Amino acid sequence: MQIGNRPVRMSDERPGTIYGRRLREARESYGYSQTDLGIAAGLDESGTGSLISRYENGLHLPRVDRQKLLAKTLELPLTYFYTEDDDAARLIAAASRSEKPVNKLIEIKRKRKRK
Repeated sequence: MQIGNRPVRMSDERPGTIYGRRLREARESYGYSQTDLGIAAGLDESGTGSLISRYENGLHLPRVDRQKLLAKTLELPLTYFYTEDDDAARLIAAASRSEKPVNKLIEIKRKRKRK
């Protein structure tokens, strides 16, 4: 599967929820760390990596408004995150492909270098 610039296989290591699994796949496909994803979504930088980790591992399910925020950050429809069929998820991801998340990550990394 390819969402951003990186090919991603459907995870062999499956998080506790379909939401968490799809979040991890989408994040990794764009090369985001958990912290970078949180920053790109506008979450508080401190502790954002562990928050995303808890979502991915199924320890917490974010509120719908936060799910929408993360989906928008990754330029994917919310339905992608709940699509259980891997082939259907691939199709949704391919149809939604965007360079916006890649450009946002480049911007985040530039800002970090300046600090």
